[in-house]
Amino acid sequence: MNSSTQNNMQASRKKSGLTVYEITVFAMFASLMLASKKLMESIPNIHLVGMFIILLTNKYGKKALIPIYIYIFLDGLISGFAMWWVPYLYIWAVLWGAVLLLPKQMTRKKAMIVYPLINGLFGLSFGVLYAPAQAIMFNFSFKQTVAWVIAGLPFDAVHAAGNFALAFLVLPLSDALEKIEKLTVGRKA
Repeated sequence: MNSSTQNNMQASRKKSGLTVYEITVFAMFASLMLASKKLMESIPNIHLVGMFIILLTNKYGKKALIPIYIYIFLDGLISGFAMWWVPYLYIWAVLWGAVLLLPKQMTRKKAMIVYPLINGLFGLSFGVLYAPAQAIMFNFSFKQTVAWVIAGLPFDAVHAAGNFALAFLVLPLSDALEKIEKLTVGRKA
């Protein structure tokens, strides 16, 4: 491939903002988030979605919102756009935002501690994050909302434990994603 063709390809990538590789990866991860959630539904509140969001946010930053919202749309499409789905429009963005605020150059040692903690805390706070939408949709008083959050704490504790454990997959999967990208993006047809 000559340098003129390469320059044209780079210019078109800058215009669109997404490469073909990113579009493919985002579609794959949105599908993986949905499939993993559906496959693990028999274990309440245990899923890989938070881990994938951390992985994608670390790798793609702001662009990670694309697969996150594709996942949210697909989940609603398959499971129904009911009231349970509405909080998903903001809840997953909270985890994305928290990860985005982390230092960019964290050591592996630190990351191996921070990612599980962030994911675990997110699982523990899921009910609290869900509560505002629940209160608005069902016209709960503050007292009812607090009671609803407290009643959900055992489920949030399970969610936290699952998220904490599964976040240990972030670094190995990040390494695998880097290797795949080098192999596929490095080769031009």
